[in-house]
Amino acid sequence: MESFINTWQHLPAHINSSLFSIGTFQLRYYSLMYLVAFAIVYFLTVYRLKSENYKYTVETVQDYLVWAMLALILGGRFGYVLFYNFGYYLQHPLEIILPFDFSNGVKFVGLSGMSYHGGLIGIVIATILFCRKRKINLWHFVDLFCPAIPLGCTFGRIGNFINGELYGRVTTVSWGMYFPLDETQSLRHPSQLYEAFFEGIVLFVLLWIIRKKKCFDGLLLGIYLCGYGFVRFFIEFFREPDYQLGLVLSFMSMGQALCLLMMIAGIIIIIWRRKISSS
Repeated sequence: MESFINTWQHLPAHINSSLFSIGTFQLRYYSLMYLVAFAIVYFLTVYRLKSENYKYTVETVQDYLVWAMLALILGGRFGYVLFYNFGYYLQHPLEIILPFDFSNGVKFVGLSGMSYHGGLIGIVIATILFCRKRKINLWHFVDLFCPAIPLGCTFGRIGNFINGELYGRVTTVSWGMYFPLDETQSLRHPSQLYEAFFEGIVLFVLLWIIRKKKCFDGLLLGIYLCGYGFVRFFIEFFREPDYQLGLVLSFMSMGQALCLLMMIAGIIIIIWRRKISSS
């Protein structure tokens, strides 16, 4: 048993985060996880399209996911800049969009830093524009995708785990792990796995079960926003705050502050859409 625990705790050190590399360029598993996430959302959505009362075409879903993928990347990147490291990028604006380090020649370093909430805002904007352009009912269309999204998020968190980033706070629990990127080499909560399970699998099961029982359009979106925000808020107590920010208001992380806004938005949507549907 002791040997198993030791192997588990040092597992991150044995994971190669790079799928392959050419010179200074690396393709990481994290990038692959984005593709897996969108593939899962696509196939589950197409399944719902064919088995439930949705009249959209597969081509419409494909077109929308292209919009959503671009919006996620742009929103996630600019959200990180705005919410988590605005001061630094104000001084280094080129690093927002260019994946190179020019301090000692030209070196490919990738784009470091993505924000879930920024990506969500990007997708919300893209969805509104897409539905207006196609003259599609926004709330009905969004509810088509919502049950599949958490399972896609699961793979995003697995990508964080493979990268050894966004690890948790120092702990003494036996299932804690040592992460190579942690300069202190302390035993820490594998918070990426907590998020993959609760924000991903648990929320997916909940939404998948109730998807056919919804009584008004927008309900699944509201539940997703509340559910993700609630779970993420509490998991943040086990996740190491971003070093450049620390805690907001001395007791909350930036992620928790954004999750509170997310839950409020979800509650407003549920109350508003329910009132409209019953009037």
